[in-house]
Amino acid sequence: MKDFGAHSDEELIVLIQQDDSLAFEALYDRYWKTLYYQAARKTNSLEDAQEIVQNIFTSLWLRRHQLKIESNLASYLAVAVKYKVFKYLAQQYKQEAFKHDTEWVDFDNSTENWLQFEELRVRLDQLVSELPEKCQLVFKLSREEGLTYKQIAEHMNISVKTVETQLGRALKKIRAGIQRFLITL
Repeated sequence: MKDFGAHSDEELIVLIQQDDSLAFEALYDRYWKTLYYQAARKTNSLEDAQEIVQNIFTSLWLRRHQLKIESNLASYLAVAVKYKVFKYLAQQYKQEAFKHDTEWVDFDNSTENWLQFEELRVRLDQLVSELPEKCQLVFKLSREEGLTYKQIAEHMNISVKTVETQLGRALKKIRAGIQRFLITL
């Protein structure tokens, strides 16, 4: 096993670019603890700090062939940790904000729901009362009395086809009225 302790960061990077996993381990051992402490101080979470540093080194290994480090490696890794911590904190902030925004939804709004239901029921009754007489009767017999088309036809002395047509017209007008009502809520 080679001793990489005497190698500079630049030499280790060159070896890593040549797929030398032992050079990568040496680099990892050289910087892991420093980066970990830096991330842990900022995140206040040891597990998240460990994940951040692991992600940085994983990314470093995966991009080893395209790696171009302009400054020294220590600065490069410190900036990488700052960036990852910043992303982590932004994500935490978003999660907290979402959690906070949704907390108000948890209140008991049964009274409000009941009032909205009553408004909708009143509007439905109003729409039914605006229907032509035959449509109104067919609708009430179908929806309120629960009669079948055949039973309605026998009761009103009309054909089943007429019942279908009248109920279709009634439902079309009611749906349009309800949609307009819901848009204005």
